[in-house]
Amino acid sequence: MATRPFVQVDVFADRPGAGNPLAVLPDASGLDEAAMQAIARWTRLPETTFVFPPTREGASYGIRMFSPKREVPFAGHPSVGTAHVVLEAGLAQARDGLLVQEGIAGLLPLRVDADGGVRRIAIRTPRARLVETADGRGSRMAEALDWLPLGELPPALMDGGRRWWIAEARDEASLRNAMPDWEAIAGLARGTDSMGVLAFARCSGSDYQVAARAFVGGPAVFEDAASGAANATLAAWLSLRDALPGRDGRYRVSQGREVGYDARLDMQVDAEGEVWSGGRVVSVVRGTIDWP
Repeated sequence: MATRPFVQVDVFADRPGAGNPLAVLPDASGLDEAAMQAIARWTRLPETTFVFPPTREGASYGIRMFSPKREVPFAGHPSVGTAHVVLEAGLAQARDGLLVQEGIAGLLPLRVDADGGVRRIAIRTPRARLVETADGRGSRMAEALDWLPLGELPPALMDGGRRWWIAEARDEASLRNAMPDWEAIAGLARGTDSMGVLAFARCSGSDYQVAARAFVGGPAVFEDAASGAANATLAAWLSLRDALPGRDGRYRVSQGREVGYDARLDMQVDAEGEVWSGGRVVSVVRGTIDWP
């Protein structure tokens, strides 16, 4: 039986309970895939990450991510949360304001900013591509999105390592009051090999410019508290349509309120068209885990 450090954090949050929870094992040396999957199933959190020494030149550390069901090639909130734990544990230091994560998706940089003593971490997400656009009134999309009053942009399927359908709601109230048709969302996810639907609305008069809700259609069906990867595909779609909110490619997203959270994600599309997804992280649980 080995005893290992164990940390649980809230990602995209300024206080405990506001963001998307994540479990991190900062020292996963010696754990095989079956053990990592078993631990992720035991934590029952959206994702659990495992940190290893880097194997590629330029990498700060290695990472593997698991949901309770399977290994995940890339996700935003596990990347940002793990970087926070790595820095807190002293396992790596940012060089020129950057960490480099080594994982299934390759080497991905994370930007570390500290303004007024408040640390924000953002990951440069894998390039997303447009798979298809759809008429919201067409047969397939009419059934899948019948529960959501649609806005100006057509629904679009974006692939950023994970596929998400992006759907604009008519306004923030329509988005927040929407009651998703889970059977239709699950069918759409299965039929298009996607995660489900990220619905969003433009907002004004708040500390955020976009409200978002991420409806996962499989393998488990649930509404995600805060999704960095899904919001990255949204940012890429808005950039393609020359419809980015905010200023200079930067805007803030509110997500999770409908499921008891209150996350904030800081998004940026830089001058090269790269999408950065990030925010604050708070440590909630620090301890050890005993696992064979």
